[in-house]
Amino acid sequence: MRECTHVADLPRPEPEPGDRTCRQCLEAGVHPVQLRLCLECGHVGCCDSSPLRHATAHHRRTGHPVMRTFEPGESWRWCYVDGSIV
Repeated sequence: MRECTHVADLPRPEPEPGDRTCRQCLEAGVHPVQLRLCLECGHVGCCDSSPLRHATAHHRRTGHPVMRTFEPGESWRWCYVDGSIV
């Protein structure tokens, strides 16, 4: 794992969530598991434990590097580019 260099470039304050859940899962009729918030644009997607992995798909599509958990009581962040918790 490398040290993340992307956090310094994130918008401040962090973006408002675009939704309260993974809209793409709901549209597909799938229950989202463990939500993630893109810290670049506010996209809310499901984690890789969900069948459709929309948070990772969002990163691949946009290149936005850092997300944080969108689960109550959790506060960790993940950098897709560096493969590390930040």
